[in-house]
Amino acid sequence: MSRRRGARRPHSSAEWGVRGGLAIGAALLGTMSVAHSLAYMTRAAAPERAHMLAPWDGRITAILSEKMSGPEASDADRREADQLAREALRQDPTAVAAVATLGIDAQIRGDTATARKIFPYSEMLSRRDLRTRLWAIEDAVGRGDLPGALRNYDIALRTSRIATDLLFPVLVTAIGDDQTRAALVHTLAKRPAWVDQFIAYVSGNGPDARATARLFEALQQRRLSQSEGARAALITRLLAQGHVEDAWHYYATVTPGVDRRMSRDPEFVANRTTPSPFDWNPVGDSGIATTIQRGEHGGIFDFSVPPSLGGPLLEQLQVLPPGSYIIEGRSTGIDQSDATSPYWVLHCGEGRELGRVVMPASSRNNGRFLGRFEVPANCPVQHLALMARPTEQMAGTTGQIDNVRLFPAGH
Repeated sequence: MSRRRGARRPHSSAEWGVRGGLAIGAALLGTMSVAHSLAYMTRAAAPERAHMLAPWDGRITAILSEKMSGPEASDADRREADQLAREALRQDPTAVAAVATLGIDAQIRGDTATARKIFPYSEMLSRRDLRTRLWAIEDAVGRGDLPGALRNYDIALRTSRIATDLLFPVLVTAIGDDQTRAALVHTLAKRPAWVDQFIAYVSGNGPDARATARLFEALQQRRLSQSEGARAALITRLLAQGHVEDAWHYYATVTPGVDRRMSRDPEFVANRTTPSPFDWNPVGDSGIATTIQRGEHGGIFDFSVPPSLGGPLLEQLQVLPPGSYIIEGRSTGIDQSDATSPYWVLHCGEGRELGRVVMPASSRNNGRFLGRFEVPANCPVQHLALMARPTEQMAGTTGQIDNVRLFPAGH
């Protein structure tokens, strides 16, 4: 009987062997692929496990060598790390972490000459390796090469996300040295990508606020301004540390035209998001609402105080020389008797009151107010504040101030 058309010919044993081999190969390749994927997923958190899963991968071997040569590594650990690093470079000559391991271990053993031969290869492979940058910084400092150290600071801070946590505290401590500060100003004046972040950090951190002020003043001369937040943070730190003159000098540097004999911003036009103590600071608490707003002719200070409440509404720190001073201005919307109307008060820094000036109802004298303070010789810092007093009126105390200024009598 003839074979039916289309019937399949039975496979020979050789064909089954080939097919079986291909299936086994595919399974092995799949297993290796899965292992490699798992190794890459765990290489940072568990490099030992990753190396076991993919011992052929030079980059993973290099990461394990990096862990083995950490700060707490023993001599035996470092020898093993060197072996792993050499193996990694045989597997992948571009494994920069392995090069850094060999260089660091050589440096720790006191073999600086070998380290200086190794690290240039690491830098040639990648400028992003943080350990290479940290070694280069230390090596430059050890050779007295300040520009070289700052060049490597710049590279590290531009290429590593974690470099700021490591390097900003070191830079902040170093700015107390005049030479280092001058070199850092030169670097920052080029406006590297990390300059704003560093300015914000140094304004509120570091052991020497006066050195930070000198740094900021030098940057200001290079037309590199600081943000309002950084300025306010530094001035607050200087005042808290008792450096009143340094605080005022810095404020005057970044605020052209100010005069220590007068209050600032009489018409509330500065409109600062983050005012310093030398600027107007609205104070709101316990239901008291205070804001500086844009008005028809500049700005206005607006306030609203619920019945039976009182307290500070507006503040500004002064550094007036001894003498007689006039305070004058204009209000709108205040409808209180003199006994409950808001008033201006000037205190010495330690809290001693120098006098009060009551603001009459705005319907009197077109809202104009005028008064005098006497600043004694033993009062270098003063605190000017607008105070609200409790009232029984259902509407509480509300109003606006169009302008106010404090200046020397006879000026």
